[in-house]
Amino acid sequence: MLRLALNMVVNIDAMKTFLGEGIPKSVPEHPGISADVDHAPKRRQILTKKEKRLALKNALRYFPKDQHDLLATEFAKELDEYGRIWMMRYRPTEYEIKSYPIDSYPAKSKQAASIILMIHNNLDNNIAQFPHELITYGGNGAVFQNWAQYRLVMKYLCEMEDDQTLVMYSGHPLGLFPSSVDSPRVVITNGMVIPNYSSQDDYDRMNALGVSQFGQMTAGSYMYIGPQGIVHGTTITVLNAARMFCGAVDSLAGITFVTSGLGGMSGAQAKAGVIAGASCIVSEINPHAAYKRYEQGWLSEIADSTDDAIDRMLAAKSEGKATSIGHIGNIVELLERMVERDVKIDLLSDQTSLHNPWQGGYYPVTLTFEEGKEMMSSNPDRFRQEVQQTLRRHGAAVNSLVAKGTYFWDYGNAFLLEASRAGADVMKEDGSGFRYPSYVEDIMGPMCFDYGFGPFRWVCASCDPEDLRKSDTIAKHVLATMVKDAPDEIRQQMLDNIRWIDEAGKNQMVVGSQARILYADTEGRKMIAKAFNDAIRRGEISAPIILGRDHHDVAGTDSPFRETANISDGSMFTADMAVHNFVGDAFRGATWISLHNGGGVGWGEVINGGFGLLIDGSEDSEKKLLSMLDWDVNNGISRRAWARNDGAIFAIKRAMDENPKLKVTLPSIADDTLIDSVYSGDE
Repeated sequence: MLRLALNMVVNIDAMKTFLGEGIPKSVPEHPGISADVDHAPKRRQILTKKEKRLALKNALRYFPKDQHDLLATEFAKELDEYGRIWMMRYRPTEYEIKSYPIDSYPAKSKQAASIILMIHNNLDNNIAQFPHELITYGGNGAVFQNWAQYRLVMKYLCEMEDDQTLVMYSGHPLGLFPSSVDSPRVVITNGMVIPNYSSQDDYDRMNALGVSQFGQMTAGSYMYIGPQGIVHGTTITVLNAARMFCGAVDSLAGITFVTSGLGGMSGAQAKAGVIAGASCIVSEINPHAAYKRYEQGWLSEIADSTDDAIDRMLAAKSEGKATSIGHIGNIVELLERMVERDVKIDLLSDQTSLHNPWQGGYYPVTLTFEEGKEMMSSNPDRFRQEVQQTLRRHGAAVNSLVAKGTYFWDYGNAFLLEASRAGADVMKEDGSGFRYPSYVEDIMGPMCFDYGFGPFRWVCASCDPEDLRKSDTIAKHVLATMVKDAPDEIRQQMLDNIRWIDEAGKNQMVVGSQARILYADTEGRKMIAKAFNDAIRRGEISAPIILGRDHHDVAGTDSPFRETANISDGSMFTADMAVHNFVGDAFRGATWISLHNGGGVGWGEVINGGFGLLIDGSEDSEKKLLSMLDWDVNNGISRRAWARNDGAIFAIKRAMDENPKLKVTLPSIADDTLIDSVYSGDE
């Protein structure tokens, strides 16, 4: 124990020295390519010779000219080998990158220290999908584009004072600028390109040039808390899907759930299935990812074969046993075998990274994992053809299972979108849309988002599990108090969250920072956050708390195929809401704010706006949290109400009753019979 403590001290001391250094004066030793972590697949070669020259010039901007001879050759080699310039030589090895107690960071500003903590959590080897490529999740959800950016950002955050703001352009630190104590400490944008230049090819080119990046939702905004976030959302989704379509009440015992993807979103689906009580199979093509989740305890067991996975699921179903079975192989292979065996499953979804279909987010059933990795870089056109062929087979297998009584939903990972582009039979006969709903259309939109319930999260900056335990108790007490007088429309959501807090503790949800997530509405978020602030002021919680949310929320994301899929007034392709959240959070007190092109459904398909807020027990923190959290949610409810969503109209009227300074434009609902009479003769 003493040796461990001493090593921790040495580690932190080394980190403190490193963080303030920035770009070193001399070229460090190359740490090599580690075999201890998973690495991103090689990116396709998209740059012309002229563009490669430009990419190299762009990369060398970070370094003094006397180092260019050595680095130019090395970076050119990286570009040729990997399709990107990661600057692996500058990856730190002096300390372990993970969240440390906030006082461990050598920052002048406590707010800046909280941001370092969150960045480090995103890049923790136990959290990040490809940590050495600075990718947190989703195959391409990046914190930075290269290690020089990481080093510069750390230096700026260490130097930052509370009247300065760090400006981030797609992972690149533009610099520290004078601002004010009430301004955000960091303003982040990722992928903010001109709309006509937002194709996948445009992204690949700009990313290879080192001028833009895909920040996902919470990777490039420093608010990822490990797999717990998606576990909670998946648990809520699966539980409510079973309530709506399988007659379940509070448990999925005896209900089967089949899905895929253990890499980009960790073992979230596996853990969620078990928490909900289901017998489930999760397919994963990458053996390394599957065994990693099994070793971490996120996956209950691993099957020996496709048939063995099916047999284990059916046995667990008959016993009413909650289990998650890892199937190492392609999801299409599994589904087609289920069709052959006439196996009926209850719930079916997919969570492969289909927002990133050509660079490792989805693999063809015709190729092994290794063959797929090789082909996507050596023959990208052929790889694309194989992926699209697989998507057509995938769609056909889904159709066959649905015909047998399976409920299938799109999890917002762009499955239906990419399947339709591949020519799969997934469209309605009249061509008006997909034949299957997204989970937002059927479940999360009308049940949660319209009422203001979304993924509120907090991180204990002490990194002390005891602080998290205390915060859980506080949050549970607040919710238990609220549920007594809660209207019927939102009572179940609150009860589910109380249950979640208990289950999260029992199922050891924490990976990395001491964090928690639950779905809360406007009042819930404000009351929980205020209770935390009060507890910090009284010394019951030992250090500040960092508040945030997933961008996958009520108001933070405009995404026509996911978060705003249940917006039916024609505005689903507009992005005013996310942009206004970003701007409105800035002048209401957010510690940092972010705006992204892209997210869970891909580059060019969504705009995300997010925030982080440090609360320290002060009156200033209380003022900021009450103002900012109120806006952050009610902005989205108001937009949803204007789209004529019944739940949102109910929620925003309730909010206006509670706060007379809130005055929202409400829709007048036209009678469908009147509209029909006006257009009675039209087809």
